[in-house]
Amino acid sequence: MSLLLAPWARLSLLVLLLAGGGVGVLLYQPQRLLSQGLPPGLPVGVATLVFATVYGLCTAAFVPRPLLNLAAGAVFGSVLGLFAAVAGTVLGAGISFGLGRALGRGALRPLVRGRWLRAADGQLDRHGFRSMLAIRVFPGVPFAAANYCAAVSRCGWLPFLSATALGTVPNTAAYVIAGASAASPDSPAFLVSFGFIAVSGVVAAAVAWRKRHRLLPGARPVATCGLTPRHPPVVTGVPHGP
Repeated sequence: MSLLLAPWARLSLLVLLLAGGGVGVLLYQPQRLLSQGLPPGLPVGVATLVFATVYGLCTAAFVPRPLLNLAAGAVFGSVLGLFAAVAGTVLGAGISFGLGRALGRGALRPLVRGRWLRAADGQLDRHGFRSMLAIRVFPGVPFAAANYCAAVSRCGWLPFLSATALGTVPNTAAYVIAGASAASPDSPAFLVSFGFIAVSGVVAAAVAWRKRHRLLPGARPVATCGLTPRHPPVVTGVPHGP
């Protein structure tokens, strides 16, 4: 029992679960339920909840969210599709966050070293909602990576989930509207949503390119604020004794 509770044993279990989820998605493709529609005869409310549940499980298994958001718009339209997609997003983020905190944090937490990692951890601890909101709004940060990094950090559940629910709305809405209006690619709704997706992608790539030097080896580790290190003066010609 003590072996199962060991941090690295729990991390290994998490890796196995994620690998199993990925293999299951490849074999059974549960996302087809979302793209092909739900069984006929289901009440709208039940169908929305079923969709959101499958959506959340799919995101936890690393199915790309843009595909799921397009399917939400195609199945439910813009309004209900956005509700189902955001609900599924929060559910999937909560599953990933819970798995990462329960199974991975004990082993990975001691590895949070270095100036950038410690600064990010402190930021998520002191300003969890604001930091996660910025991560969710910025489209260049992978959704799954943000979930598990937040789980290892000291970010709380409430800031994490509330920032996820709010911060993912703009990008999710663009994809949902695009899916809902895909049958009319010349409609204003489709053109505006597609334009938003394209512009946000370009902005994300540009910001990532500008910040790339922070991840490169040899980047300046500490800012000196223009100051040069001071050295003790070297005194020469002083006699050492009588």
